Amino acid sequence: MEIPTLMEAMVFEKAGQPLVLRQLPVPQPANDQVLLKVIACGICRTDLHILDGELSQPKLPLIPGHEIVGRIVKVGDGVIELKVNEVVGVPWLGYTCGHCKFCKQGKENLCDNPLFTGYTIDGGYAEYTVADARFCFRLDEAYAKYSSAPLFCAGLIGFRSYQMIDPAAINLGIYGFGAAAHILIQIAIAQGKKVFAFTRDADEQAQRFAKSLGAGWAGNSSEVPPERLDAAIIFAPVGELVPMALKNIDKAGQVICGGIHMSDIPAFSYDLLWGERMIKSVANLTRQDGLDFFNILKSVSVHTQTEVFQLSEANEAINRLRTGKINGAAVLVMK
Repeated sequence: MEIPTLMEAMVFEKAGQPLVLRQLPVPQPANDQVLLKVIACGICRTDLHILDGELSQPKLPLIPGHEIVGRIVKVGDGVIELKVNEVVGVPWLGYTCGHCKFCKQGKENLCDNPLFTGYTIDGGYAEYTVADARFCFRLDEAYAKYSSAPLFCAGLIGFRSYQMIDPAAINLGIYGFGAAAHILIQIAIAQGKKVFAFTRDADEQAQRFAKSLGAGWAGNSSEVPPERLDAAIIFAPVGELVPMALKNIDKAGQVICGGIHMSDIPAFSYDLLWGERMIKSVANLTRQDGLDFFNILKSVSVHTQTEVFQLSEANEAINRLRTGKINGAAVLVMK
């Protein structure tokens, strides 16, 4: 296909200000990169933390977006594993150094010198983007659609969070029922878990949504569920939920904090933690997480619920996500 010289992109210029629609040169892939024609890019809550200045070290100006599905239209001279016309997904983790102690230990999600898609390198709120070929996931043609985009952060981070709980756990609490939760619940139920969904207080629409996906119980975050939990995953960026979750988990239970940013966790009495309960955070992802996740999807049917917006409507989509008016995931689609 013919590659144009210019493209449209939504650009982040200053914290607290709306994105700006710009015409920019189509980027050219470096030696180890591929150029993608973006099919769709999901809007993640992490994007809100960037735009609001809570993640304070973005490159500026910045093209946000790290839930990218695209088709390769050009490859760098050093790329041999990917070919033109293949479909790939691009996640949050866009580069690791390979030589720090964490990379050497197989913990590339903790790399000391990483780059992140849509934060420290330009992302997918654009018609075209470049990505490091080593950090792209090759996809079947069936994934070449807008509904696949949320899998590359909401799905992957949700899956990494889920992998941290004890496999023997049955009663699983999920706090914050948005994009990640609506994907994860489908995997958890397929694997025999009983899911208890916690939403913003009085958010009956989200509670109905959770029940429609198989939650055995859905209620307010401030409520006590009808059964003790074996584990809880917190996707909402609300520190007050940590002691609430601790109150609801059984001995030896785990509370997994699945977000990149969270408000301050209030002080709580030691008895909530005692009994070998555990609190753990999730940091980024590894490429192996992606391979494991898409292997699971070969046997577990997962459907994403998406609300679709044109690229130029990104600010409207962001505002709807911020105010809790989207069930499932928001996705930008390109021309």
